[in-house]
Amino acid sequence: MKKLKVDVAVIGAGTAGLVAYRAARAQGARTVLIERGVYGTTCARVGCMPSKLLIAAAEAAHMMTLAPEFGVYPSTEPGTVRIDGPAVMARVRRERDRFVGFVVEGVDAMPADDKVRGHARFVDPHTLRVDDHTEIDARRIVIATGSSPTLLPTLANVGPGVITSDDVFYWDDLPRSVAVIGTGVIGLEIGQALARLGVRTRLYARGGSVAQLTDPVVLKTATRVLCEELDIHFQSRILRAEQDGIEVVLTTGRHDEAITERFQYVLQAAGRTPNVHDLDLENAGIALDGNGVPLFDPRTMQCGNSHIFIAGDANHERPVLPEAADHGKIAGDNAGRFPDIRPGLRRAPLTAAFTEPNIVTLGASYKALCAPGKSKFAVGQVSFENQGRSRVMLQNKGLLRVYGEYRTGRFLGAEMIAPRGEHIGHLLSWAAQSRLTVDQMLEMPFYHPVVEEGVRTALRDLAANLAKGESDIDPDEVEPGT
Repeated sequence: MKKLKVDVAVIGAGTAGLVAYRAARAQGARTVLIERGVYGTTCARVGCMPSKLLIAAAEAAHMMTLAPEFGVYPSTEPGTVRIDGPAVMARVRRERDRFVGFVVEGVDAMPADDKVRGHARFVDPHTLRVDDHTEIDARRIVIATGSSPTLLPTLANVGPGVITSDDVFYWDDLPRSVAVIGTGVIGLEIGQALARLGVRTRLYARGGSVAQLTDPVVLKTATRVLCEELDIHFQSRILRAEQDGIEVVLTTGRHDEAITERFQYVLQAAGRTPNVHDLDLENAGIALDGNGVPLFDPRTMQCGNSHIFIAGDANHERPVLPEAADHGKIAGDNAGRFPDIRPGLRRAPLTAAFTEPNIVTLGASYKALCAPGKSKFAVGQVSFENQGRSRVMLQNKGLLRVYGEYRTGRFLGAEMIAPRGEHIGHLLSWAAQSRLTVDQMLEMPFYHPVVEEGVRTALRDLAANLAKGESDIDPDEVEPGT
């Protein structure tokens, strides 16, 4: 067996792992990168980028069906669109492979001695065994093993018709029908895209949640807006599934009623699970939470007081790509200069679902602000139904709610389902990170006509409510439905 002795070993070559590797090397540490799967990151291969390619195709189809409302007719039959499924998926795969190629080129440029292929497991706190070919003595270790789609026990071993989001981006053609299990970000994005591309699509949710929303007022609006377009069954249980030829016979329970229907595919989109359960962490000498994920300091990524760090989706703190990159930088820096541990840059939280309208949360969530011991806060809001630019674009659906602290007037965060919400979210997250007050935000320029004028309306409402003085939030609003 080959033996290596290094300063830092990074387990996982995804976004967090690649950044951690570079950061540790920048500190002068002899570093190796261990990867058991294909290179290319979850985001580039089966996540953010291919999903946005599918969404872009869906948006093109949707705008063609919407065109007659502007007096524009794209075909001889108003409101109809011909969709070439193989062409749609060919572009998704082609562009996906291009993004993956950029990542692989970067990995190929690394020194060969810095790359170890295989599955790493802890032998003891400082020793990793990679398959049966390499043993690594590492002074520090970064766990950056990412996450995988959560698999539901009731759908285990059914057959090829039960898939995960990873499988979607290898299709050669669009399917005839898909049942999407889950109304989180992944389920909603893919579900709406498929529905707009002419696929018979039904979404099932165990509860009443929508994406990452916790504000009950925004959640109610989001549910109404999405259900106007999508076939969503909330409060549904997956009872059983059976592969029958090329279809899956799916039985769900809803309101004490069992419903059976046939779909070409059943897509599991019920979240993602950290890839930490086959690392033999019991040999690492670090504390684990109830789900087997290492306990860590979110400012430093350090596991307890140990020489081990954890970054990215593996720690399940904020499982989105920008956070994975930040995690990797912090973990790699600290692993490289250990024992000189320093807090790294943590940005204001920002999460977006690229549905239409976009669903965005940023800063402190409504649920977090309602937690015991938190300062009293006021709420401002705006509906986009009559917002000028939104009506011009025929995208006048949604609601924005913004939060401010009574004592200081500081802007705290927001939740929304909004047209162009991805851009609004960035503006507001910058304000939250800069610790601006609501009054300071209202001094900023707003052009006309733009969707952001709705932000000004919400902030004005918030400023008026802050001026009224402290009042208790209605406890009936606190339940987020999740």
